[in-house]
Amino acid sequence: MRRAELCLRHGTTTVEIKTGYGLEPAAEKKMFEVIRRLGRKSGLETVPTFLGAHVYPEDRDPAAYLDWLVNGGLAMAREYAEFVDIYCDAGAFSYADTERFLKAAKKNNIPLKIHSGQFEPLGATGLAAELSAVSADHLDHVAPAEFDALLRAGTVPVFLPGCSYYMQYGYPDARPYLDAGMPAALATDYNPGTCPSLSLPMMMSLAVMHMHFTPMEALRAVTLNAARALKRDAFIGSLEKGKQADAIITAAKEPDDLTGMFGTNLVRTVIKKGKLISQPL
Repeated sequence: MRRAELCLRHGTTTVEIKTGYGLEPAAEKKMFEVIRRLGRKSGLETVPTFLGAHVYPEDRDPAAYLDWLVNGGLAMAREYAEFVDIYCDAGAFSYADTERFLKAAKKNNIPLKIHSGQFEPLGATGLAAELSAVSADHLDHVAPAEFDALLRAGTVPVFLPGCSYYMQYGYPDARPYLDAGMPAALATDYNPGTCPSLSLPMMMSLAVMHMHFTPMEALRAVTLNAARALKRDAFIGSLEKGKQADAIITAAKEPDDLTGMFGTNLVRTVIKKGKLISQPL
């Protein structure tokens, strides 16, 4: 609840929350229950994603764990999750295991996401796009063929600049994605290991300063394009007649202030579904 309040105070009204920090059935189910309760009690709209395929548990056989993922794990995802995700990279899941998991999830009609290309371009970004993944996270290292696959599929590229900042490695260049007309999104990737920040305004600033976004592109990346990465752009993400009344009022005089005044929270009022839910000082 404390973290949900921080999200709201920084202007976030809808948040995707991924499981994957338990890596066994009881813990994963508990996370889904917490996500659901947060959605009821916090004022945030929560979107649950099954990331049981985060890393291999150290205390279990990898083959046996993968078998659980494509059977019991996906059965759990069908009941509790809106999306499934898998982390394919050095030190995480291999391309072959990622392919098996994503194809099994697609066969179960569960919308796909992927964490890939953070450290190495293993090809899973292109694979996920070819399987019609809704979004792909990280994308620090993407081969040209994978870029083309994302473009063809309409998969939303989700950049996570807070990871580059916190882990002190280079930022990906988003300009080719933006110039190609892709609906690039930004997110915090809030987690204890690689980005302990819940501030989307800070992510916007990093994107402008280091990834070649314009301030307006960064604003779209955390609103309409972020909604598209959650398959919600038809009813949230922009202020339009007929859409849900999610809005923030800020102290910014122009969009440049939102990214230029980094480290400063300019959010003053948060409105969710037409109701005032947060009013920071």
